[in-house]
Amino acid sequence: MADTQINVVIADDQQLVRAGFSLILGAQPGITVVGEAADGVECIDLARRLRPDVVLVDIRMPRLDGLEVVRQLAGPDVDHPMKVVLITTFDQDDYVRTGLRNGACGFLLKDASPGLLVEAVRAAARGDALVSPAVTVRLLRRLEEAERGLRSGSAAAAGLSERELGIVRLVAAGRTNQEICDDLFLSLSTVKTYLTRIQAKLEARNRVEIAAWAWEHGAVRPAR
Repeated sequence: MADTQINVVIADDQQLVRAGFSLILGAQPGITVVGEAADGVECIDLARRLRPDVVLVDIRMPRLDGLEVVRQLAGPDVDHPMKVVLITTFDQDDYVRTGLRNGACGFLLKDASPGLLVEAVRAAARGDALVSPAVTVRLLRRLEEAERGLRSGSAAAAGLSERELGIVRLVAAGRTNQEICDDLFLSLSTVKTYLTRIQAKLEARNRVEIAAWAWEHGAVRPAR
C-alpha cells in the first residue's frame, strides 16, 4: 500500500474541521486531499466528478445529510460504489446502523485521534473497515443485550459453520485479517478464503456488511 496513492474528498460544514482533517491526512505519505465540500449536495457532485479512493463525510450537514450522501455514493443500488467513512460528533446507535446499512465502510467520532483517522482512510482504501473502538464496544454490548437468544438459529440458517461464525465475530469486533490469523492460528490465505465464502453466504459486499449482519443477529458476544 506504500506505493499506492490514496485520493480523499472531505465533506464537513465546518471549515476548521475540514482544514484540520486536510492537514492531518495531507501530512501522510501516499494520501492526498483532492477536494473539500461544505454540504451533502456539493459532496456528491464532487465525489462523482473526482472519483476519489475514499470520501470522509460528516453526518450532520446542510442540504443533504451524511446518511443520504453515503446511500447515494455507496448504497446497495449504486453500480460503482465508493468507499465512504462517516464522521460525527454524535455517538448514536441509529446513526451507526443506518450508515453501515447504507454502505459506509467506516465510522469515526470527531474526537478520534489523528492516527485513527489516518488508519480509517487507509483501511477503507484497501477494502477493510474501521469503526471507532468506543462505538464498537458500546454498540455490540447494547445489541447483544437487546437480541440475546432471539435469533440463535441465524448462523445455521445462513449456512455458516462454527469456524465461519467465529471469523464473523472477529470481523464484527474490528479485527484485521492478520489479527484473525493470529487469534485462530490460520494462514492469511485461509482467512481470505473463509471471508470470501462468508460474503457469499451472507450476500455481503464487504466486511462491514459482515459486521452489520453479526450485530443485527446477535452473533457477537462482547467482552465483559
